Amino acid sequence: MDRANEGATHRSIVAGADFLHLAVDEAPSGGKSTWLTQQIRRALADRRLPVGSRLPATRVLAGELGVSRGVVTEAYQRLIEDGHLAGRGRNGTFVVGAPAAAAAAGPAAPARPPSPHAVFAAAPGADVFDTMRAARARIDLSPGLPDLAAFPRTAWLRAERRVLDRLAASDLGYGDPRGVPALRRAVAHWTARNRGVLVDPGDVLVVAGTAQTLTLVGQVLHGAGVRAVAVEDPGSLGARQHLRNCRLDTPPVAVDAEGLRVDDLRATGAAAVLLTPAHQFPTGVVLRGGRRGELTRWARESGGLIIEDDYDAEHRYDRAPVPALRSVLAENVFYAGSVSKLLAPALRIGWVIAPAAYRDALVDAKRFADLGNAALPQLVLAEFMESGAMERQLRHVRRRHRLRRDAMVEAVATQLPGATVHGTAAGLHLTLTFEAGFADTDVAAAALARGVKAHPLSWHCQRPHRPGLVLGYAASTPTDIGDGVAILGEVLRELS
Repeated sequence: MDRANEGATHRSIVAGADFLHLAVDEAPSGGKSTWLTQQIRRALADRRLPVGSRLPATRVLAGELGVSRGVVTEAYQRLIEDGHLAGRGRNGTFVVGAPAAAAAAGPAAPARPPSPHAVFAAAPGADVFDTMRAARARIDLSPGLPDLAAFPRTAWLRAERRVLDRLAASDLGYGDPRGVPALRRAVAHWTARNRGVLVDPGDVLVVAGTAQTLTLVGQVLHGAGVRAVAVEDPGSLGARQHLRNCRLDTPPVAVDAEGLRVDDLRATGAAAVLLTPAHQFPTGVVLRGGRRGELTRWARESGGLIIEDDYDAEHRYDRAPVPALRSVLAENVFYAGSVSKLLAPALRIGWVIAPAAYRDALVDAKRFADLGNAALPQLVLAEFMESGAMERQLRHVRRRHRLRRDAMVEAVATQLPGATVHGTAAGLHLTLTFEAGFADTDVAAAALARGVKAHPLSWHCQRPHRPGLVLGYAASTPTDIGDGVAILGEVLRELS
């Protein structure tokens, strides 16, 4: 075989494009341009190339296919003349329309949002949060979100640039599943300064938010023979779901004005308990004084384990800080924190500090789950925390959240005079309870039908409880808060 034939054979074997998986060997001799036109037309018809898609440059696609540039240019030109493509000079060639067959079929029908009745007809144990998020609302008073518009974009970008400027090539490889050392060190400094938790950076495990903490801890506890983790009642439905997904029972423990009732906890016989002691979700009460002492005795006497969800402890307005339980019960407490309520849930970065006896098993669980969080966001967060930007962000959002809290308290006092307000001193939400002969899910459904989204309190209760609503205020403007609460007032008056 001569060199010319050898080269031709080689091209026939390798010629082809990643774009639409085009294989020029399939084209008839002398009809490559017509063949390419047909292939692109089919991709337009079946929406592999939706409107707005950018096509490869003619030079690039010709090189991948091993054909002359004129073949690709002619195919593009035919489709431009048909009205399917548009050339925009140096910006490239874009899809602007579909072939008649596809156009006649019409665009794919958008997913229909669930009706308000469907959202709240779900049983409390069902995964209602995905359904709730899919429901459209003009005013969203769902709890759990900070002021996302306050995300520090400029400061975050500065931190990102500093990280990239000094990033070594080796930092882009697989790292320690516990997290990058810089972030574990920053978290240790942060928890010591702000929560009174003294810990060695090597004992910090970086995770994808508190949701992953609950899953990993649940797996480890189940593997250690624990079959039940008691939970506060009322308490977070989402947290309860994560534990149940780990095949753990979640017996309810009553919460009163002083926090979790430790006598009820003892009665469950559970070896572990999930708590939100600094700002109980959803009532907002703080575990203080005598009740903390009772819980400490329970843990030390029985070897009981505590999962401490410190989910929004930094957001306080009218009360002094409360030290974390981990600061006094290091060998009994899994301490969980994250940046979801201070920066944004989308970062998916949190941390857990485990008792020494469970540390290695927890690291193993994290390793087998995902080999560790993405390194670049960890490094940026570490820079952000150690530079002092985190404290500045906390002061900034506290002021914004306080104004929105005040707006909601005032609106409730005006529009819902019969409601009792709970948990206004801290956090990102408040809870209302009211006397009524109807279900709080009816209130939430009627409000959603009018464009206002809120959580019924019953979602977060395992046992009968006064009807109520859990209302987030941090992510809404004062105007929206006032309008939303006014609509809730109208709904309550109509149902009464």
